[in-house]
Parts: sequence; C-alpha cells; structure tokens
Amino acid sequence: MLTHAQIEKSNFWMILLTTLFVSVGGLVEIVPLFFQTSTTKPVNELVKPYDALRLAGRDIYIREGCYNCHSQMIRPFRAETERYGHYSVAGEYVYDHPFQWGSKRTGPDLHRVGGRYSDQWHKIHLLNPRDVVPESNMPAYSWLDRPLKEPAIGAKMTALRMVGVPYTDQEIADAPKKLVKDDGTPYTEVEAVIAYLQGMGLALKQTR
Repeated sequence: MLTHAQIEKSNFWMILLTTLFVSVGGLVEIVPLFFQTSTTKPVNELVKPYDALRLAGRDIYIREGCYNCHSQMIRPFRAETERYGHYSVAGEYVYDHPFQWGSKRTGPDLHRVGGRYSDQWHKIHLLNPRDVVPESNMPAYSWLDRPLKEPAIGAKMTALRMVGVPYTDQEIADAPKKLVKDDGTPYTEVEAVIAYLQGMGLALKQTR
C-alpha cells in the first residue's frame, strides 16, 4: 500500500495519480453536458444554422483573426449585460463549429451586435474604422471590398452536417447560388462579414 510520503517522493506515481484524478474530475464535469438539453438544443426557434452567405462571412471573420480582439460571450454580470445585452447561454452556440467565445477584448464583445448598426455603418467601419470611430485602434480591412470566392461552400456545409448541423440536401445544393445577388454579381467579402455580424445574438431579447 502506497503511503502519502511515498507518492510525493515518486515522480512516476505523482504524474500517474495526478493525471488520473484530473481526468476523472474533468469527465464528471464535462460528460453530463453532452446530455443536457440546455447545451445541445437551440435555446429557441430563432437559433438557426448559418445560411451560405453568413457561413462564408464567418469563415472570413476567422481568417482575418477577428477573434483575437473580439469575444463572443457575454458573462452574467451587470457590467456586461448593461453594456452588451442579455448574457450568453449555451443554447445559442449549438451550430457554432468552432465556437468564437474568445478571452480577449481589445475591442467590444460582438455576441449581440446583430441589428445594432446599419449595414452601411458596418461597411464603413470594416473598411476604415476611424471614419466612424475616430479613436479606434482597429486595423482597416480595405481588401475585403472584393468579390467573394467560396467554391467549397457546399463541401463545408456537408462537413458541418456530419457534426450535427441540420442542413438539407437542397440547402447544400443551392449554397453556391446564395453567394450571388439577384443581378448575377457576387457578394463581396465585406458584405458576407456584415451578414454574419447582423445575424449575431438575436435569439434572446436585447437588454441594452
């Protein structure tokens, strides 16, 4: 029988037992979440899978590293809810792969930015932030004002369906058409990002 003193003096037993206890503790905390409706089902009917344009915009958001400065998770503290709106809940993220929670806020949290500003405001802000916020230290993303090219959008939606996003065969087949306007011209990258931002965080009532 190992004594406490023997365990503390042995690197092998310390590493083995620490790994064992941390693993068991982690599993006890994490595994139940896979079976709770609040974490596996949409919080309400307003939470829907990203359409093709928003999905393309989300990919550009990730490509440009926006998550390095903007979180997408409002904590349940008064200082946060008064500034940003209703705190975030797990059921809002069921179609996010990967999550964009983030931990750094050089810029504001964006989880409830949807509908807060006009499309035109977002376009100006993305292309040159200081045109609307003179004190902003956000870089300008002027190159986003170019045609959107996303030939693999259908394949991405197919992959997301494999991890539980309920896209239909028809939605996947029609995806390339959704990246083109009615007049036949493609959406721009900045328009795709704006579509992504404008749909963000609308499932719960805004409190700000």
